[in-house]
Amino acid sequence: MHDDSSLTVGRVNRVLTERVRPAIHSARVPLEIAAHQLPGEPIAPAEGLALDFQPFTAGAMWGPAWGTTWFRVRGEVPAEWGGKKVEALIDLGFDINMPGFQCEALVYRPDGTPVKSINPRNQWVPIDAVAGHTVELLLEGAANPVLLDYHPFLPTQDGDIRTSSPEPLYRVRHMDLAVFEPEVFDLSLDLEVLIELQAELPETSPRRMRILQALDNALDALDLQRIVDTAGDARAQLADVLASPADASAHRIAAIGHAHIDSAWLWPVRETIRKVARTTSSMTALIDEQSEFLYGMSSAQQYAWIKEHRPEVFERVKAAVADGRFLPLGGMWVESDTVMPTGESLVRQFSHGQRFFEREFGIRSKGVWLPDSFGYSPALPQLMRRAGFEWFFTQKISWNQRNVFPHHSFLWEGIDGSRMFTHFPSMDTYNSQLSGMEVAKASRQFKENRVATMSIAPVGWGDGGGGTTREMTGKALRLADLEGSAKVEWKHPDAFFDDAKAEMTDPAVWVGELYLELHRGTLTSQHATKALHRWAEQALIEAELWAATAAVQLDAEYPYDEFDRLWQLVLLHEFHDILPGTSIAWVHREAVEVLSQVLADAEQLSAAARQALAGDGDRALVFTPTSVGDGRELGAAELARPQASASLAETADGYVLENDLVVVTVSASGLITSAIDRATGRETIPAGKPANLFQLHQDFPNMWDAWDIDRYYKNRVDDLTGASSVSASVVDGAAVVKVVREFSQSTIAQTIVLAADSRTVMLRNDIDWHETEKLLKLAFPLDIFARETLAETQFGFQRRVTHVNTSWEAAKFETSMHRFVLAQEDDGFGAALINDSIYGYDTSRDVDGDDVTTTVRLSLLRAPRFPDPDTDHGRHEIEVGLVIGADAEIATAEGIRLNAPTTLVRGANEVDPLVSVTGTGIIVSSVKLADDRSGDVIVRVYESLGRRTQGELSIGFEHTGVREVSLIEDDLENARTGTALALKPFEVRTLRITRP
Repeated sequence: MHDDSSLTVGRVNRVLTERVRPAIHSARVPLEIAAHQLPGEPIAPAEGLALDFQPFTAGAMWGPAWGTTWFRVRGEVPAEWGGKKVEALIDLGFDINMPGFQCEALVYRPDGTPVKSINPRNQWVPIDAVAGHTVELLLEGAANPVLLDYHPFLPTQDGDIRTSSPEPLYRVRHMDLAVFEPEVFDLSLDLEVLIELQAELPETSPRRMRILQALDNALDALDLQRIVDTAGDARAQLADVLASPADASAHRIAAIGHAHIDSAWLWPVRETIRKVARTTSSMTALIDEQSEFLYGMSSAQQYAWIKEHRPEVFERVKAAVADGRFLPLGGMWVESDTVMPTGESLVRQFSHGQRFFEREFGIRSKGVWLPDSFGYSPALPQLMRRAGFEWFFTQKISWNQRNVFPHHSFLWEGIDGSRMFTHFPSMDTYNSQLSGMEVAKASRQFKENRVATMSIAPVGWGDGGGGTTREMTGKALRLADLEGSAKVEWKHPDAFFDDAKAEMTDPAVWVGELYLELHRGTLTSQHATKALHRWAEQALIEAELWAATAAVQLDAEYPYDEFDRLWQLVLLHEFHDILPGTSIAWVHREAVEVLSQVLADAEQLSAAARQALAGDGDRALVFTPTSVGDGRELGAAELARPQASASLAETADGYVLENDLVVVTVSASGLITSAIDRATGRETIPAGKPANLFQLHQDFPNMWDAWDIDRYYKNRVDDLTGASSVSASVVDGAAVVKVVREFSQSTIAQTIVLAADSRTVMLRNDIDWHETEKLLKLAFPLDIFARETLAETQFGFQRRVTHVNTSWEAAKFETSMHRFVLAQEDDGFGAALINDSIYGYDTSRDVDGDDVTTTVRLSLLRAPRFPDPDTDHGRHEIEVGLVIGADAEIATAEGIRLNAPTTLVRGANEVDPLVSVTGTGIIVSSVKLADDRSGDVIVRVYESLGRRTQGELSIGFEHTGVREVSLIEDDLENARTGTALALKPFEVRTLRITRP
């Protein structure tokens, strides 16, 4: 028998595209259109419905970038359409290849009831009116510009409403009433499922051949001039091949409706609010139509937005949640970055997310849902466990440039040894369309096929929203039990994880960070956003400490609502396209404005509490907000006058700065050529390799400009050794050298400071940055043979080897830190680099003869042009420090001191701390009042050095007991009680102190 497979495939594809799909809607009549273009920002729906509308014609242009146009459409259902299903078909000028990334609209009835959204892949609206009756709908059209186009990553000024073009972007193609033909629609899905399935089967397999023959038979039965009349005949020819059941061993796919709406990215936050309203309107409508369909949405923030801004939509969501069909997922405020936020921020992501879900819906999320964040901190397994979660879901690691991750279902082990059951979808997407290719891929590449049978598929258009379509639910119905395919079932992720854990009795274990071998530039892009976020985090932690102290000691009012408001703003800006610096200019402009105000408000809360505690007087009181500082830690003591001063000597080659701990030599051009630890006599800087060296790299990745740093960036570098001015002096007992460097379009004004009692040389950098496609590094060659670096992460640190023996290690050419990174020799001597606002660094090990040295370089600034063409242009203050003779304990303490400095207050009273701790390596992370507003005090401590330790919690106020609670302050079964602290390596413990 001759093989006509290619003819059949070509025939089906053409008939499906050119005849069947266009016939899904048969008769059409145009609607009468009127429009009102708003001059500025969007307005509330009630106002939009009451606008004056002017006539508008299909074919006309509408919508300047970021503009809103309200449309009103009216028409009458023709009498001859009686008994038929009628829909409105609306094309605002869509490109079907860009759902979520261009114009969209939310459709309302005249009474203000939301119907559903329309977007490039969802252009229909159900019509309730019967034949002969009038139809009226109103559309809130959003003219969002396409910024990630067919030629992606091109710089554009349309990323901010202040610079975008005023010209209209879209042309309305049609707004019609049409008859929907369900039999033709079903035929289109039958054909699509089968043509996609056969493409994944072996070329000569009997199943493929029979599908192809059935397809030919179906098209023979289909009259191309009478599609509606003969669609049923064509479907009958496909019935047998569609009814043939799947193999008993077929892979099982747990489908969950999804949209993954980025809380900001190529659109501002204000547009995300409308995207959420549009998508959830469509999803609740689809839930009403499809009895088996389940839809999941993460991010309490997004639910809070529609509750505030679209309450009519929120009520529909709430009803669907109560019915178990609309599933709040993830238990977090937003789908945050997990690499850069502090441990306290991640705790608050969980606490604010779970509190919202419980308050609004009476439920808690059992798992953490983070499909798209750019790598995952090794501290996360413990934090998830201690917050009460049972599973973790992500997908992003499938984007690795070099190495294929070896598991899909596994146990993930964190820095403290905690393990969390984790799943990656084997179809490698969080925006599945349930295509034949995706379904076959899920089965084919599932790494645990020997011991497990199932994977998850998040189904729906995402990133810019849209969600699941009726085409996708129709495909799921056909794929439920189909020979040659994996089995697809709508399933709650909780049920999937319960089943997956039950069938995997001994899952594989992955230890350490889930490093994404891509998007390494996200540790550096948009420094202003990152710096303000870091400072706002610390300001809120400190404000809670002093406000709690004032509440307990003075019976002052604790500003619960204000803390909730400020924390939620910080948590929002931890979203994985805001904090990483990968959003449009508008987003980051607003982020700087909002975080600046959060910082100011938090500092005002601290200042008021400190002054209340200090009282009226003229004593100089030092408030110490950490448990590693000098004096009254977590309290306030009178300022002690310094007894010593650092010295400064000018030499022929530069300057020598010294104190009782270290001796530092700075060259005439401002480079650090020597740094000696007095106690050991050890030199920190290798001969001939000066530190404090600014290096400028060309930075033009292959794609994803703001996201990526490609490894070839190192091949071109300019050492910024020249100085336009250098001066030195002793200021307030500190030796100070000031250096100004001018290069290209930018200037660095650096102040080098060695204080009298410090082993840390501080480098305060005021950078006026105006580069394009450049990366600024600050290099520190160290006379240290470091086999690994220790980089701070949440509640501890992670170790990374300095060699590149394997492709996994070679891929980590840019890595993350929080407040410090430490390079240390086996004998304990080391040097640390601390910082107040940066996250990226790289490490290299160099051999010169018999000498082995380690170079650590901090990533300060970038200048990508997409999606913000002026990324980081302007002034930046970045403070780093070289800690000479450091180990993990010293590095931890110095990093904390830099980021949480003491504050001088004039007052009358020293302040006793609410709590204090003893025990090597035990750090107090936060002190606050309980979220339940009972007035109990919450204290969080952690072991910071990666070893077992014992200590004691001392309590400075009347109390009736101390017990351990979860990270989100839930009571624990068999909770440990008392003040004794016995902590395992990197263990985090949350203690609740009950007040009478």
